[in-house]
Amino acid sequence: MSNSILVVGGGFSGLTAAIEAAELGHDVYIVEKTPYLGGRVAQLSKYFPKLCPPSCGLEIQFQRIRKNPRIKFFTQAQLVALTGKKGNYTATVSVAPRYVAAHNVDFTLLASSLEGEKNNDFELGLAKEKPLYKSMPFAFPGRFVLAPEALSAADKAKLAGNKFINLAEEAKTVELNIGAIVVATGWQPYDVTKLTNLGAGSVKNCVSNMQVERMASPFGPTGGAIVRPTDKRTPANIAFVQCAGSRDQNHLDYCSYICCMATLKQCLYLAEQNSDIQITVYYIDLRTPGRYVKVLDKVKALPNVHFVKGKVANAVQAEGDTVSLQVEDAVRGEKLTVTYDMVVLATGMQPSLATEKLPFALPLDEDGFVAGGEEAGIFAAGCARMPLDVMRSAQSGTAAALKAVQTVKGR
Repeated sequence: MSNSILVVGGGFSGLTAAIEAAELGHDVYIVEKTPYLGGRVAQLSKYFPKLCPPSCGLEIQFQRIRKNPRIKFFTQAQLVALTGKKGNYTATVSVAPRYVAAHNVDFTLLASSLEGEKNNDFELGLAKEKPLYKSMPFAFPGRFVLAPEALSAADKAKLAGNKFINLAEEAKTVELNIGAIVVATGWQPYDVTKLTNLGAGSVKNCVSNMQVERMASPFGPTGGAIVRPTDKRTPANIAFVQCAGSRDQNHLDYCSYICCMATLKQCLYLAEQNSDIQITVYYIDLRTPGRYVKVLDKVKALPNVHFVKGKVANAVQAEGDTVSLQVEDAVRGEKLTVTYDMVVLATGMQPSLATEKLPFALPLDEDGFVAGGEEAGIFAAGCARMPLDVMRSAQSGTAAALKAVQTVKGR
């Protein structure tokens, strides 16, 4: 039996699981595919229940990881093979090169002098970044990353001979002996380009709810201002389309739990930014579980926020880069055509495992959520199991850690 535990995914639930298991005396390995720990929470401007910035919760987690020698993490890494059985697995992890020195060198000035650019994945298509980058403002680990494919010829010449950069660095493989696995692979925003009737990907100034989170962040591409992507102007009126692709047999056949709360939060962002912005929320049902109903009451009390129960049929480009919606007001029994400066699609959570595969058999339901594996010492946490908010994701991570600890103890 191995007493070590592998956590696949370095988002909030994965970090929670790793810390809880390590603080119970077990060696823990975190494997994260992106350059930094923190997952989707790091992309939020604020999160429930306290509406605090992600640095609040994540910095505490990062400090606990720094102080615990039992936790080792691999970023830009993927689990590529798993052999053995419950209590005695061998996990093979492939770690992609970072091309920069192992210690935290500040490349800010050098990065700004480079010519090349690449899409900034952290900003969800709203910005570009230099080939030498550190996307997160409070990144952990606090190291830059180099994308050689985005370098110009002049950039390569500039970097040649820099003792802190190694363009010849190669990927490496690590083998880990572990007794149990926590799958915390998280979620991804549903691909809005599939929502062709709602204008995603084709209609200007039609954005996703996660893009609004990046705009609202003071560290985001617009410095905290929610503006139209085309002209960076504050919209005079804005519409939210709830259940964009959710509860739909052609897309996501379930409710993602958090979309209504995300929209209410973003209504508060907009009201704080400019109380004159007129906001309309088109919804089928509003889900505000437990104490969150107080947030709904708060938003409904705002004079510039209007709720319309009804389905949005489509969105098309209109004059002046506005967006025209065809909607149904189910209460009044009217079909309307209404034009807005900007439209936000409240897209749902899709489990990452719906489109990405692990190198071992793991039962998934028809939507891609983990539906078993515990008999093999494999436990799902967070949004790999079901749509959850941050608080419940953390609770799920703790539960998965305790099950993994019981497994490696042979209980």
